Amino acid sequence: MDLLAILLQTVADLGPYAKMGAGIGAGIAAIGAGIGIGQIGRGAVEAIARQPEAVGDIRSNMIISAALIEGVAFFAIVVCLLVVFL
Repeated sequence: MDLLAILLQTVADLGPYAKMGAGIGAGIAAIGAGIGIGQIGRGAVEAIARQPEAVGDIRSNMIISAALIEGVAFFAIVVCLLVVFL
């Protein structure tokens, strides 16, 4: 038996494990994004409490940071979904 046939059979046998790993990966990405945005919100509230006059700059930086975290989380979830369906 040649090497390619062995590799293809191994990949076919590990399909359920890949789907399980993709589900776990999507969950970890969502949890990580939630924790990250929570940390940003906490830091922003503390910064606004210390310097109320800088509320506009703090809020805009907080929104940009949260959007970047959400983008990374969506990318991770899409990659995990591609593993499941391909």
